[in-house]
Amino acid sequence: MNPARIPLFPLDVVLFPGQAMPLHIFELRYQEMTRHCMQTQSPFGILRASGVNLAQTGCSAMIVKVLKEYEDGRTDILTAGQNAFRLIRVHEEKSYLEADIQFLEEDFTGVDAAVSEQLEELCNRCHRLLYGEDAPHFETEGGISLAYHVATELPLDAGMRQNLLEVRSESERQAFLVAHLQDWYPKLQQREHSRGKAAGNGHSKL
Repeated sequence: MNPARIPLFPLDVVLFPGQAMPLHIFELRYQEMTRHCMQTQSPFGILRASGVNLAQTGCSAMIVKVLKEYEDGRTDILTAGQNAFRLIRVHEEKSYLEADIQFLEEDFTGVDAAVSEQLEELCNRCHRLLYGEDAPHFETEGGISLAYHVATELPLDAGMRQNLLEVRSESERQAFLVAHLQDWYPKLQQREHSRGKAAGNGHSKL
């Protein structure tokens, strides 16, 4: 994809292509930025900011809907992740940051159906432990990443989500997540078991 210049919204979060993300816009500069994006129907980039450090890989977002407008100018908006990008150069000419970026291609070659099935099953196991129900069904059409879907549905930390976003190969992302969830699931089981025991302490039998 060709290079582009888009507004930047640095946040301590990681957005994936295909993921919906609500945002509360309260700073004046980002109110200006979102107005510009809505008027021009153009994307902005969400880039993970950790302290003063900006990640080099982010995801473009389109504003899908304004959920609420406040009298003081604040807004609640719903965004949808579009494409991963690599940061080339940051510009500080406006009240908000802009950047030259390079959109990145997704590589869906070499995906192993058995690994995908294993990943979906592990996701469901973890989701049931955490939330008491199966994970939402993954829609296979439209070139959407199963790995991104799983990472959206489970509470992975921002560092791991950033690592996934930086991997261009879907088969590598899925293998990475399978290994992580195989390690994580027994720890979740132990945590939930410990919580169950703690919840029972101090209660007399009827």
